[in-house]
Amino acid sequence: QVQLVESGGGLVQAGGSLRLSCAASGNIFSINAMGWYRQAPGKQRELVAAIASDLTTNYADSVKGRFTISMNNAKNTMYLQMNTLKPEDTAVYYCTADGAAWKVVAGAAGSWGQGTQVTVSS
Repeated sequence: QVQLVESGGGLVQAGGSLRLSCAASGNIFSINAMGWYRQAPGKQRELVAAIASDLTTNYADSVKGRFTISMNNAKNTMYLQMNTLKPEDTAVYYCTADGAAWKVVAGAAGSWGQGTQVTVSS
């Protein structure tokens, strides 16, 4: 079993930056992919970015060029660097992980964090 804990959310003005972190513990050797999802009030949860153990990445069109997903060498911490933030980026951001990359991309991963709030003011 894998436990995930997000941190780094907060309130920022439009155009600003934030860096989210996701720390994984437990059976981390089972992880082959991790990802960030977000859910805004009244909207469905959506994939923001995903990264596989071979460091291939996948981004939502809405964040390409502004957000960067990465993982540390130990592959137990994932990051999301968010630049040029917009009010529409406001959401609760969730970390997710699974042994199968397709499950992370499909939103069907076995492990999820509790979420961290990101609020971008205009």
